Amino acid sequence: MKTIRLKEGKERSLLRRHPWIFESAIARGGADAGETVRVESHEGAFLAWAAFSPASKIRARAWSFDESQHIDATFLIAACASSIKARERFDIKSDGLRLIHGESDGLPGLIVDRYGDTLVAQFLSSGAERWKDVLADALLAQTGLTQLYERSDASSRGLEGLPEAKGWLRGEGKVELALREHDWQLGLSIEEGHKTGFYLDQRDSRKRFADYAQRLNFERVLNCYCYTGGFTVAALTGMRAAGFAVGAGHVTSIDSSGPALARAAANVALNGFEASRASFMDADVNASLRQFIEQGRTFDAIVLDPPKFAPTAAHAERAARAYKDINRLAFKLLAPGGVLFTYSCSGGISADLFHKIVASAGIDAGVDGFITERMGGAPDHPMTINFPEGEYLKGLVVMRRA
Repeated sequence: MKTIRLKEGKERSLLRRHPWIFESAIARGGADAGETVRVESHEGAFLAWAAFSPASKIRARAWSFDESQHIDATFLIAACASSIKARERFDIKSDGLRLIHGESDGLPGLIVDRYGDTLVAQFLSSGAERWKDVLADALLAQTGLTQLYERSDASSRGLEGLPEAKGWLRGEGKVELALREHDWQLGLSIEEGHKTGFYLDQRDSRKRFADYAQRLNFERVLNCYCYTGGFTVAALTGMRAAGFAVGAGHVTSIDSSGPALARAAANVALNGFEASRASFMDADVNASLRQFIEQGRTFDAIVLDPPKFAPTAAHAERAARAYKDINRLAFKLLAPGGVLFTYSCSGGISADLFHKIVASAGIDAGVDGFITERMGGAPDHPMTINFPEGEYLKGLVVMRRA
Protein backbone atom coordinates (compact mmCIF):
# COMPACT_ATOMS: atom_id res chain seq x y z
CA MET A 1 0.00 0.00 0.00
CA LYS A 2 1.42 3.37 -1.03
CA THR A 3 1.64 6.15 1.54
CA ILE A 4 1.42 9.93 1.45
CA ARG A 5 2.69 11.94 4.38
CA LEU A 6 1.39 15.38 5.23
CA LYS A 7 3.28 18.50 6.15
CA GLU A 8 3.46 19.42 9.79
CA GLY A 9 0.17 20.76 11.13
CA LYS A 10 -1.82 19.78 8.03
CA GLU A 11 -3.67 16.90 9.68
CA ARG A 12 -6.24 19.02 11.51
CA SER A 13 -9.00 18.77 8.90
CA LEU A 14 -8.58 15.00 8.66
CA LEU A 15 -8.82 14.68 12.42
CA ARG A 16 -12.20 16.40 12.06
CA ARG A 17 -12.97 13.76 9.40
CA HIS A 18 -13.10 16.19 6.52
CA PRO A 19 -12.46 14.07 3.39
CA TRP A 20 -10.31 16.40 1.25
CA ILE A 21 -6.52 16.48 1.19
CA PHE A 22 -5.10 19.32 -0.88
CA GLU A 23 -1.89 19.18 -2.87
CA SER A 24 -0.36 21.92 -0.69
CA ALA A 25 -0.77 19.77 2.44
CA ILE A 26 1.34 16.85 1.17
CA ALA A 27 5.01 16.58 2.06
CA ARG A 28 5.76 13.47 0.03
CA GLY A 29 4.27 10.39 -1.58
CA GLY A 30 2.09 9.62 -4.56
CA ALA A 31 0.23 6.94 -6.47
CA ASP A 32 -1.62 6.21 -9.69
CA ALA A 33 -4.97 7.84 -10.44
CA GLY A 34 -7.67 6.47 -8.14
CA GLU A 35 -5.29 4.20 -6.26
CA THR A 36 -5.93 3.84 -2.54
CA VAL A 37 -3.21 5.36 -0.37
CA ARG A 38 -2.52 5.41 3.33
CA VAL A 39 -2.51 8.99 4.62
CA GLU A 40 -0.21 9.75 7.54
CA SER A 41 0.53 12.80 9.62
CA HIS A 42 3.95 14.42 9.60
CA GLU A 43 4.81 12.21 12.58
CA GLY A 44 3.67 9.04 10.79
CA ALA A 45 0.31 8.49 12.55
CA PHE A 46 -2.49 6.98 10.48
CA LEU A 47 -5.15 9.45 9.37
CA ALA A 48 -7.18 7.94 6.53
CA TRP A 49 -7.44 5.68 3.51
CA ALA A 50 -7.93 7.85 0.44
CA ALA A 51 -8.18 7.74 -3.35
CA PHE A 52 -5.22 9.53 -4.94
CA SER A 53 -5.66 11.98 -7.81
CA PRO A 54 -2.34 13.14 -9.32
CA ALA A 55 -3.95 15.82 -11.52
CA SER A 56 -6.26 17.50 -9.02
CA LYS A 57 -5.58 20.20 -6.45
CA ILE A 58 -7.70 18.00 -4.19
CA ARG A 59 -4.91 15.45 -4.33
CA ALA A 60 -6.70 12.76 -2.33
CA ARG A 61 -10.26 12.09 -1.11
CA ALA A 62 -10.80 9.99 1.99
CA TRP A 63 -12.75 6.73 1.81
CA SER A 64 -12.39 5.83 5.48
CA PHE A 65 -10.80 7.02 8.73
CA ASP A 66 -10.70 3.51 10.18
CA GLU A 67 -7.20 2.02 9.99
CA SER A 68 -8.58 -1.54 10.05
CA GLN A 69 -10.84 -0.90 7.04
CA HIS A 70 -9.99 -2.53 3.69
CA ILE A 71 -10.95 -0.41 0.67
CA ASP A 72 -12.20 -3.06 -1.72
CA ALA A 73 -15.33 -4.14 -3.56
CA THR A 74 -16.97 -5.28 -0.33
CA PHE A 75 -16.43 -1.86 1.25
CA LEU A 76 -17.88 -0.01 -1.76
CA ILE A 77 -20.87 -2.31 -2.09
CA ALA A 78 -21.69 -1.77 1.59
CA ALA A 79 -21.31 2.01 1.22
CA CYS A 80 -23.74 2.04 -1.72
CA ALA A 81 -26.23 -0.07 0.22
CA SER A 82 -26.02 2.21 3.25
CA SER A 83 -26.63 5.35 1.18
CA ILE A 84 -29.58 3.87 -0.69
CA LYS A 85 -31.18 2.55 2.50
CA ALA A 86 -30.85 5.96 4.16
CA ARG A 87 -33.19 7.41 1.53
CA GLU A 88 -35.97 5.16 2.81
CA ARG A 89 -36.06 7.31 5.95
CA PHE A 90 -36.60 10.56 4.04
CA ASP A 91 -40.05 11.86 3.13
CA ILE A 92 -39.58 12.23 -0.63
CA LYS A 93 -42.71 12.92 -2.67
CA SER A 94 -41.27 11.96 -6.02
CA ASP A 95 -40.09 9.03 -8.10
CA GLY A 96 -36.99 11.05 -8.90
CA LEU A 97 -34.44 11.19 -6.07
CA ARG A 98 -30.73 11.31 -5.32
CA LEU A 99 -29.43 7.99 -4.04
CA ILE A 100 -25.77 8.91 -3.53
CA HIS A 101 -24.47 12.42 -2.88
CA GLY A 102 -20.70 12.09 -3.10
CA GLU A 103 -18.67 12.96 -0.03
CA SER A 104 -21.77 13.41 2.11
CA ASP A 105 -22.48 9.70 1.64
CA GLY A 106 -18.85 8.60 2.08
CA LEU A 107 -18.39 8.02 -1.67
CA PRO A 108 -16.31 10.97 -2.91
CA GLY A 109 -16.98 11.98 -6.47
CA LEU A 110 -19.97 9.68 -7.01
CA ILE A 111 -23.39 11.15 -7.78
CA VAL A 112 -26.33 8.84 -8.46
CA ASP A 113 -29.91 9.87 -9.21
CA ARG A 114 -32.90 7.64 -9.79
CA TYR A 115 -35.63 8.54 -12.27
CA GLY A 116 -38.26 5.84 -12.02
CA ASP A 117 -36.66 2.63 -13.27
CA THR A 118 -33.52 4.35 -14.58
CA LEU A 119 -30.32 5.26 -12.70
CA VAL A 120 -28.07 8.09 -13.83
CA ALA A 121 -24.55 8.31 -12.39
CA GLN A 122 -21.67 10.76 -12.48
CA PHE A 123 -18.18 9.45 -11.71
CA LEU A 124 -16.41 12.74 -10.97
CA SER A 125 -13.25 11.71 -9.11
CA SER A 126 -10.32 9.45 -9.88
CA GLY A 127 -11.38 7.10 -7.09
CA ALA A 128 -14.93 6.75 -8.38
CA GLU A 129 -13.61 6.26 -11.90
CA ARG A 130 -11.20 3.51 -10.86
CA TRP A 131 -14.01 1.58 -9.16
CA LYS A 132 -16.67 2.38 -11.80
CA ASP A 133 -17.53 -1.20 -12.73
CA VAL A 134 -17.84 -2.33 -9.13
CA LEU A 135 -19.98 0.69 -8.28
CA ALA A 136 -22.23 0.27 -11.33
CA ASP A 137 -22.92 -3.37 -10.51
CA ALA A 138 -23.52 -2.54 -6.86
CA LEU A 139 -26.01 0.19 -7.71
CA LEU A 140 -28.09 -2.09 -9.89
CA ALA A 141 -27.93 -4.94 -7.39
CA GLN A 142 -29.06 -2.71 -4.51
CA THR A 143 -31.94 -1.11 -6.43
CA GLY A 144 -33.04 -4.15 -8.44
CA LEU A 145 -32.90 -2.09 -11.64
CA THR A 146 -31.22 -2.93 -14.94
CA GLN A 147 -30.58 0.45 -16.58
CA LEU A 148 -27.75 2.83 -15.68
CA TYR A 149 -26.87 5.86 -17.79
CA GLU A 150 -23.55 7.66 -17.28
CA ARG A 151 -23.36 11.45 -17.27
CA SER A 152 -19.69 11.92 -16.47
CA ASP A 153 -19.53 14.98 -18.72
CA ALA A 154 -19.21 17.65 -16.01
CA SER A 155 -16.33 20.12 -16.22
CA SER A 156 -15.02 18.89 -12.86
CA ARG A 157 -13.87 15.69 -14.59
CA GLY A 158 -11.22 17.77 -16.33
CA LEU A 159 -9.85 18.95 -12.98
CA GLU A 160 -9.26 15.27 -12.15
CA GLY A 161 -7.46 14.70 -15.46
CA LEU A 162 -10.36 12.54 -16.69
CA PRO A 163 -12.04 12.68 -20.11
CA GLU A 164 -15.77 13.23 -20.39
CA ALA A 165 -17.95 10.15 -20.72
CA LYS A 166 -21.65 9.83 -21.51
CA GLY A 167 -23.90 6.96 -22.50
CA TRP A 168 -25.47 3.71 -21.32
CA LEU A 169 -23.20 1.95 -18.86
CA ARG A 170 -25.56 -0.91 -18.04
CA GLY A 171 -28.66 -1.88 -20.02
CA GLU A 172 -30.41 0.50 -22.37
CA GLY A 173 -33.66 2.41 -22.41
CA LYS A 174 -35.32 5.78 -23.03
CA VAL A 175 -33.39 9.00 -22.45
CA GLU A 176 -36.57 11.12 -22.52
CA LEU A 177 -38.34 10.55 -19.21
CA ALA A 178 -41.04 12.07 -17.01
CA LEU A 179 -40.96 12.13 -13.24
CA ARG A 180 -43.75 12.58 -10.76
CA GLU A 181 -43.07 15.26 -8.14
CA HIS A 182 -45.64 16.24 -5.51
CA ASP A 183 -48.81 17.12 -7.44
CA TRP A 184 -47.25 17.52 -10.88
CA GLN A 185 -45.15 15.84 -13.56
CA LEU A 186 -41.96 17.08 -15.20
CA GLY A 187 -40.34 15.87 -18.40
CA LEU A 188 -36.56 15.65 -18.69
CA SER A 189 -33.70 14.31 -20.77
CA ILE A 190 -31.05 12.28 -19.00
CA GLU A 191 -28.92 12.66 -22.12
CA GLU A 192 -28.98 16.44 -22.50
CA GLY A 193 -30.39 17.90 -19.26
CA HIS A 194 -28.24 19.70 -16.70
CA LYS A 195 -26.48 17.60 -14.06
CA THR A 196 -27.99 14.11 -14.38
CA GLY A 197 -30.96 15.48 -16.28
CA PHE A 198 -32.80 17.61 -13.73
CA TYR A 199 -32.46 19.74 -10.57
CA LEU A 200 -33.83 17.35 -7.99
CA ASP A 201 -32.32 19.43 -5.19
CA GLN A 202 -35.04 22.10 -5.57
CA ARG A 203 -37.90 19.61 -5.14
CA ASP A 204 -39.00 20.89 -1.72
CA SER A 205 -38.55 24.53 -2.69
CA ARG A 206 -40.89 24.01 -5.63
CA LYS A 207 -43.49 22.57 -3.26
CA ARG A 208 -43.16 25.53 -0.90
CA PHE A 209 -43.58 27.91 -3.84
CA ALA A 210 -46.77 26.09 -4.84
CA ASP A 211 -47.99 26.37 -1.24
CA TYR A 212 -47.35 30.13 -1.19
CA ALA A 213 -49.08 30.54 -4.57
CA GLN A 214 -52.17 28.78 -3.20
CA ARG A 215 -52.25 30.55 0.16
CA LEU A 216 -51.47 34.08 -1.07
CA ASN A 217 -53.36 33.92 -4.37
CA PHE A 218 -50.49 34.87 -6.67
CA GLU A 219 -51.76 36.33 -9.95
CA ARG A 220 -48.53 37.58 -11.55
CA VAL A 221 -45.44 35.40 -11.14
CA LEU A 222 -41.95 35.86 -12.58
CA ASN A 223 -39.62 32.84 -12.79
CA CYS A 224 -36.05 33.86 -13.63
CA TYR A 225 -33.48 31.36 -14.92
CA CYS A 226 -36.47 29.07 -15.27
CA TYR A 227 -34.64 26.18 -17.00
CA THR A 228 -37.35 23.58 -17.80
CA GLY A 229 -40.06 25.30 -15.78
CA GLY A 230 -40.19 23.47 -12.47
CA PHE A 231 -41.13 26.59 -10.50
CA THR A 232 -43.47 27.63 -13.31
CA VAL A 233 -45.46 24.40 -13.02
CA ALA A 234 -45.38 24.65 -9.21
CA ALA A 235 -46.83 28.18 -9.34
CA LEU A 236 -49.59 27.17 -11.73
CA THR A 237 -50.40 24.16 -9.56
CA GLY A 238 -50.75 26.42 -6.51
CA MET A 239 -52.95 28.82 -8.44
CA ARG A 240 -55.18 25.96 -9.54
CA ALA A 241 -55.45 24.67 -5.97
CA ALA A 242 -56.46 28.17 -4.85
CA GLY A 243 -59.55 27.89 -7.05
CA PHE A 244 -58.56 30.39 -9.73
CA ALA A 245 -61.02 30.60 -12.58
CA VAL A 246 -59.99 29.03 -15.86
CA GLY A 247 -57.42 31.29 -17.50
CA ALA A 248 -56.72 33.34 -14.36
CA GLY A 249 -53.18 33.85 -13.08
CA HIS A 250 -50.09 34.08 -15.26
CA VAL A 251 -46.42 33.07 -15.00
CA THR A 252 -43.66 34.76 -17.00
CA SER A 253 -40.53 32.59 -17.32
CA ILE A 254 -37.11 33.73 -18.52
CA ASP A 255 -34.10 31.70 -19.61
CA SER A 256 -31.31 32.08 -22.17
CA SER A 257 -31.74 28.52 -23.49
CA GLY A 258 -34.27 27.99 -26.24
CA PRO A 259 -34.36 24.18 -25.79
CA ALA A 260 -34.93 24.56 -22.03
CA LEU A 261 -37.81 26.96 -22.66
CA ALA A 262 -39.36 24.55 -25.16
CA ARG A 263 -39.32 21.83 -22.52
CA ALA A 264 -40.74 24.26 -19.94
CA ALA A 265 -43.67 24.97 -22.26
CA ALA A 266 -44.10 21.22 -22.75
CA ASN A 267 -44.15 20.73 -18.96
CA VAL A 268 -46.91 23.32 -18.63
CA ALA A 269 -48.94 21.38 -21.21
CA LEU A 270 -48.08 18.05 -19.58
CA ASN A 271 -49.85 19.21 -16.41
CA GLY A 272 -52.98 20.31 -18.21
CA PHE A 273 -52.54 24.07 -18.05
CA GLU A 274 -53.64 26.37 -20.85
CA ALA A 275 -50.78 27.80 -22.89
CA SER A 276 -52.12 31.30 -22.22
CA ARG A 277 -51.32 30.89 -18.51
CA ALA A 278 -47.56 31.04 -19.18
CA SER A 279 -45.26 33.09 -21.36
CA PHE A 280 -41.61 32.27 -22.06
CA MET A 281 -38.81 34.70 -22.85
CA ASP A 282 -35.53 33.63 -24.45
CA ALA A 283 -33.60 36.54 -23.00
CA ASP A 284 -30.99 37.81 -20.56
CA VAL A 285 -32.44 38.02 -17.06
CA ASN A 286 -30.71 41.26 -16.02
CA ALA A 287 -31.76 43.08 -19.18
CA SER A 288 -35.31 41.77 -18.83
CA LEU A 289 -35.61 42.89 -15.21
CA ARG A 290 -34.44 46.37 -16.14
CA GLN A 291 -36.93 46.46 -19.01
CA PHE A 292 -39.78 45.45 -16.69
CA ILE A 293 -38.84 48.25 -14.27
CA GLU A 294 -38.93 50.78 -17.12
CA GLN A 295 -42.36 49.45 -18.11
CA GLY A 296 -43.65 49.84 -14.56
CA ARG A 297 -44.51 46.15 -14.19
CA THR A 298 -44.76 44.42 -10.81
CA PHE A 299 -45.15 40.82 -9.72
CA ASP A 300 -46.76 39.09 -6.75
CA ALA A 301 -43.95 36.53 -6.62
CA ILE A 302 -40.49 36.25 -8.14
CA VAL A 303 -38.11 33.30 -8.28
CA LEU A 304 -34.37 33.92 -8.69
CA ASP A 305 -32.58 30.60 -9.19
CA PRO A 306 -29.44 31.56 -11.14
CA PRO A 307 -26.60 29.30 -12.24
CA LYS A 308 -23.44 28.98 -10.18
CA PHE A 309 -21.80 32.42 -10.03
CA ALA A 310 -18.99 31.40 -7.63
CA PRO A 311 -17.64 27.84 -7.98
CA THR A 312 -15.07 28.54 -5.24
CA ALA A 313 -14.50 31.12 -2.51
CA ALA A 314 -11.94 32.80 -4.79
CA HIS A 315 -14.82 33.93 -7.02
CA ALA A 316 -16.98 35.16 -4.15
CA GLU A 317 -16.41 38.90 -4.49
CA ARG A 318 -17.34 39.07 -8.18
CA ALA A 319 -20.26 36.70 -7.64
CA ALA A 320 -21.54 38.79 -4.72
CA ARG A 321 -21.91 41.77 -7.04
CA ALA A 322 -23.87 39.69 -9.55
CA TYR A 323 -26.17 38.26 -6.87
CA LYS A 324 -26.75 41.70 -5.41
CA ASP A 325 -27.62 43.22 -8.77
CA ILE A 326 -30.30 40.68 -9.70
CA ASN A 327 -31.81 40.76 -6.21
CA ARG A 328 -31.89 44.57 -6.20
CA LEU A 329 -33.75 44.57 -9.51
CA ALA A 330 -36.13 41.86 -8.30
CA PHE A 331 -36.97 43.83 -5.16
CA LYS A 332 -37.88 46.82 -7.33
CA LEU A 333 -40.32 44.63 -9.27
CA LEU A 334 -41.87 42.97 -6.22
CA ALA A 335 -45.32 44.28 -5.35
CA PRO A 336 -46.02 45.23 -1.71
CA GLY A 337 -46.85 42.01 0.11
CA GLY A 338 -45.17 40.04 -2.67
CA VAL A 339 -42.77 37.15 -2.10
CA LEU A 340 -39.23 36.63 -3.39
CA PHE A 341 -37.74 33.13 -3.50
CA THR A 342 -34.03 33.76 -4.06
CA TYR A 343 -31.21 31.22 -4.25
CA SER A 344 -27.48 30.68 -4.62
CA CYS A 345 -26.05 27.31 -5.66
CA SER A 346 -22.48 28.62 -5.42
CA GLY A 347 -20.28 26.70 -3.02
CA GLY A 348 -18.12 29.81 -2.67
CA ILE A 349 -21.00 31.84 -1.20
CA SER A 350 -21.85 30.91 2.39
CA ALA A 351 -25.38 31.10 3.76
CA ASP A 352 -24.35 34.02 5.97
CA LEU A 353 -22.79 35.92 3.05
CA PHE A 354 -25.82 35.28 0.87
CA HIS A 355 -28.09 36.71 3.57
CA LYS A 356 -25.93 39.85 3.69
CA ILE A 357 -26.01 40.17 -0.11
CA VAL A 358 -29.80 39.96 -0.23
CA ALA A 359 -30.13 42.41 2.66
CA SER A 360 -27.84 44.89 0.92
CA ALA A 361 -29.84 44.51 -2.29
CA GLY A 362 -33.06 45.29 -0.41
CA ILE A 363 -31.54 48.39 1.16
CA ASP A 364 -30.34 49.67 -2.23
CA ALA A 365 -33.79 49.01 -3.71
CA GLY A 366 -35.47 50.83 -0.81
CA VAL A 367 -37.39 47.69 0.12
CA ASP A 368 -37.81 45.99 3.49
CA GLY A 369 -39.26 42.57 4.06
CA PHE A 370 -39.66 39.60 6.35
CA ILE A 371 -37.44 36.55 5.89
CA THR A 372 -40.11 33.92 6.35
CA GLU A 373 -37.98 30.86 5.55
CA ARG A 374 -34.44 29.71 4.83
CA MET A 375 -34.27 27.10 2.10
CA GLY A 376 -31.73 24.44 1.21
CA GLY A 377 -31.36 21.32 -0.83
CA ALA A 378 -33.85 18.48 -0.49
CA PRO A 379 -32.95 15.90 2.20
CA ASP A 380 -31.63 13.40 -0.35
CA HIS A 381 -28.88 15.98 -1.06
CA PRO A 382 -27.50 15.98 2.50
CA MET A 383 -25.04 18.26 4.20
CA THR A 384 -23.19 16.39 6.94
CA ILE A 385 -21.42 17.54 10.07
CA ASN A 386 -18.03 16.56 8.65
CA PHE A 387 -18.56 17.99 5.18
CA PRO A 388 -20.14 21.48 5.32
CA GLU A 389 -19.33 22.00 1.61
CA GLY A 390 -22.38 19.84 1.00
CA GLU A 391 -24.45 22.97 1.73
CA TYR A 392 -23.95 24.38 -1.75
CA LEU A 393 -27.61 25.36 -2.22
CA LYS A 394 -29.07 28.01 0.00
CA GLY A 395 -32.12 30.20 -0.35
CA LEU A 396 -34.25 32.84 1.34
CA VAL A 397 -37.97 33.48 1.15
CA VAL A 398 -38.53 37.23 1.59
CA MET A 399 -42.00 38.73 1.92
CA ARG A 400 -42.06 42.44 1.10
CA ARG A 401 -43.79 44.62 3.63
CA ALA A 402 -47.26 45.55 2.39
